[in-house]
Amino acid sequence: MVVKQHNNYALDCQKVSHWFGATKVLYDLNLKVRAGQFVSLIGPSGCGKSTFLRSILGTHPPNQGKILTMQNGSLITADRPGRDRGIVFQKYSLYPFLTALDNVALGLKLDQTSSLFRIFNWSGWAKKRKVFRDRAAVFLEKVGLGNAINMYPDQMSGGMQQRVAIAQALIMEPEIILLDEPFGALDEATREELQEMLLQLYQENQEALSKNKKPPYTLIIVTHELNEAIRVGDRLIGLSQYWDWKKSGFDVSPGATVVYDREAPIFKPNERPNYESFDIIRKDIRKYVYNPDILQSRNDHLVNDLV
Repeated sequence: MVVKQHNNYALDCQKVSHWFGATKVLYDLNLKVRAGQFVSLIGPSGCGKSTFLRSILGTHPPNQGKILTMQNGSLITADRPGRDRGIVFQKYSLYPFLTALDNVALGLKLDQTSSLFRIFNWSGWAKKRKVFRDRAAVFLEKVGLGNAINMYPDQMSGGMQQRVAIAQALIMEPEIILLDEPFGALDEATREELQEMLLQLYQENQEALSKNKKPPYTLIIVTHELNEAIRVGDRLIGLSQYWDWKKSGFDVSPGATVVYDREAPIFKPNERPNYESFDIIRKDIRKYVYNPDILQSRNDHLVNDLV
């Protein structure tokens, strides 16, 4: 099926550089992400992937350059956190005294009501609370936890808790969702289940695009697992400190930058990929993103038209 590409951008990073004192982390990073794309961000340890996510989130704005995110229909500088961006970390942080339902509803509660409202307007709060919890139930169903809404975190497996954390991000309906190694602490079977959950969200995007509607989910996932990156993302972005910065006139490394940008194969939920078929892509990524002995120009492997 041919899907019409939506032209709106959810993210526009322009000449982003970041450093901590004398430590150079990111250099002249340029990246545009269309609404509805699922970007897999890969790269060697220490190349600044998490720093980049926090720059997008707004907690660590770049030292140079701009990061624009879609806010109220316009691309606006993301120099502080906002509800247009959500993040899920490897270490899920659920409140142990709240059920799955109330953990997911909490974001709406804090965003749309005040403590004074909840204390002095009992009837109004009761109505709002029901709306929030009903909405939370919808998103728990979406992540496959419709039967676990009344469970507490200590009653749930690690995979279930991570599903709750993802539902917490989804319910706020951000323009872009950031996932920082979200499945890194989980066993292989659970990882595959959660990958399929993300592919279900991607399928919802495709259905929206086929109707010329805005796709509901835009996602950047950081992962060290190349098979996961290829399976979940429709675009592979390689961030690396291994590029030929000396030929660009530097005496010392100015930091990591985008050295690889390619489309990835698309999979449907529950479609079991032949991981051996990923071998050519994996070799390409290892050669140009992870290999310190091959220092190519940072523009040699950027074939995506969004760069």
